[in-house]
Amino acid sequence: MTARIYQPARNAMQSGRGKTKHWVLVFEPASARDIDPLMGYTSSGDMNSQVKLTFDTLEQAEAYAKRVGVDYQVQKPHKPTEKKVAYSDNFRADRRLPWTH
Repeated sequence: MTARIYQPARNAMQSGRGKTKHWVLVFEPASARDIDPLMGYTSSGDMNSQVKLTFDTLEQAEAYAKRVGVDYQVQKPHKPTEKKVAYSDNFRADRRLPWTH
């Protein structure tokens, strides 16, 4: 059984950075999902695929994985580049495309 430890990215639909400060430990699926022939639902007998643990720091998540005896891999967070954009840039004379209504 292996686990993945990562820091979630911000929500693409919002500009805030809520829920991105903590670290998440999720277990990788141990078996493939099955498709129910009657209803078409997907199911799995792997109960660990439903577990999602959150920690305040990476060190706490790693300590938990070591204590439980789970192999894990850490995905380092991607830091986005800040784009400095001002409203007045919409009306600059040297725009690539002319601004129209």
